Amino acid sequence: MDDATEALVAEARAFLAQHWKGPLTALEDTRAWLAKVVEHRWAVLRWPTEWHGRALPDDAARAVEREFHAVAAPGSGQDRTNLWANTLLAGGTDALKQKLILPLLRQEVGMCLLYSEPGAGSDLAGIRTRAEKRGDHFVVNGQKVWTTNAATADYGMLIARTNWDVPKHAGISFFFCPMKQPGIEVRPLHQITNERNFNEVFLTDAIVPAENLLKNLGDGWRVLQTALAYERLVMGVRARGARSGAAEATTEEPLIALAREAGRLKDPILRQDIAQAIAYRRLNALNTARAQAELTQGSSSSLMSLGKLAMSRILHGEARVRTAILGPGSLFEGPDYPRAEDANFLTLNAYFTSIGGGTDQIQRNIIGERVLDLPKEPEVDRTVPFREVKIGR
Repeated sequence: MDDATEALVAEARAFLAQHWKGPLTALEDTRAWLAKVVEHRWAVLRWPTEWHGRALPDDAARAVEREFHAVAAPGSGQDRTNLWANTLLAGGTDALKQKLILPLLRQEVGMCLLYSEPGAGSDLAGIRTRAEKRGDHFVVNGQKVWTTNAATADYGMLIARTNWDVPKHAGISFFFCPMKQPGIEVRPLHQITNERNFNEVFLTDAIVPAENLLKNLGDGWRVLQTALAYERLVMGVRARGARSGAAEATTEEPLIALAREAGRLKDPILRQDIAQAIAYRRLNALNTARAQAELTQGSSSSLMSLGKLAMSRILHGEARVRTAILGPGSLFEGPDYPRAEDANFLTLNAYFTSIGGGTDQIQRNIIGERVLDLPKEPEVDRTVPFREVKIGR
């Protein structure tokens, strides 16, 4: 560590010693803490100074982030993990960045993703939601689905078709769409986990200011790749924990703790399955670190697909191990049976990772084509003007 980095780390330690009183339990406390982190330029260390960063090289930034991690203080490293702010910085107008960058870093703005449609899930380039320019704004009509937090969001990152006379990838534009307006209707979907986080969203003459367009008209597919890279990074690093939290109420590795409590830690087959699950997580962490090193501001890394696909496998595999440890007891559910409740919830919720952010099959295509340099999958409509693309009825 050079002298400049050592001085920076010492500054970060002094800041944490003076200000960090965690853990944070209330939303207002979290926002107050994040505001302090942003104010002192610890949130986005690699970003330019004009956008609240320090323009640090990756090694120095990671040294600071380790100090925050050591005391479990959130807020630093958002230049790698904040999907919304990174996408906005990469492609937003100065006016939109001035308006939203700080609130996004302080978690003062609710966000959602308006990507998938009933007829365009795995093939997002097939979207049919349209945005038409009218003076200083766009008018949007269409339908989106599987939108998390749509009911509470202030803005949605929206992809919409703005040109029907060019091939499908070229006619898409990317917007920050205001959600609190009469032209947007949100309907919750009942999930298999008995939650209602996902929604379908209907846009009828919804208004998006022209300054909320990212990059240029028709550049939406390129902006989307950057946004998806950050989303897959987050999904490849962490996933939702157990719903009750009972299985994680220990510093011991959760699967080991569960097997010990069930009296099955000496079972040789279960021990091997647990060891394999832990090994997969450690290996995925190393791959994610490699992918993060490749991801520069405004770019996209195909290696993110490896991490996301691996996390999907990890979650499904760990769900099977939990169920095997509990045996017939995994059939119980409800608050009186927290271990079984957690095992069942994690089993069902694993499908979120294997579908959301691009299905496992899509990730395999990306890995095959862009990481392994295998032949591309045939696309008969890739060069056809979208208006002429035939769809099933």
